Amino acid sequence: MGKRLGIYIFDNAEVIDWAAPTGVFAVARRMDPELDTFLIADTLTPIVATAGLRVLPKYGLNDKPAMDAFLIPGGLGTRAEIHNRRLLDFVTALPSGTLLVSVCTGSWVYGVAGLLDGIRATNRKNGDPSETLIPIDRLAQLAPRCVIDRHRVVDSCQWSCNNVPKMVKQSVPPMKCNR
Repeated sequence: MGKRLGIYIFDNAEVIDWAAPTGVFAVARRMDPELDTFLIADTLTPIVATAGLRVLPKYGLNDKPAMDAFLIPGGLGTRAEIHNRRLLDFVTALPSGTLLVSVCTGSWVYGVAGLLDGIRATNRKNGDPSETLIPIDRLAQLAPRCVIDRHRVVDSCQWSCNNVPKMVKQSVPPMKCNR
């Protein structure tokens, strides 16, 4: 069973989307010291997440750390990250056994990269007041070959959820993918 979870962090990433799974793994590591979770960013420069929280990633995309699962959180910053060619190249180059995990609008990145084609995925079903298109409908627009599901999705190689409590529930199952 794989035990290394890489979490992508970017400016305006929603804190709870990446911090909650990190916290779950920190507690689980007390029972299994081989569990490892770490933050990856485009580069090693500090990131400013929502609420102005400054974060230092352990790795940059160029480091290509070995991992068994890769999580992309949601947040307002995903609107820029779906255009980040380095990130899109990174996720499409991940080994086929890497479990792809997303929270909320993080699924947009996998969708734009074509990694959701023909499989089920979900997203947040309620928009912010400033959004003219709710995130789940935006996912359908960004990934037209994706099968949109209005619930949490646990597929053999991809998990997506539309809220954090669901993400926390799915954070600890075995991280194994047979693509």
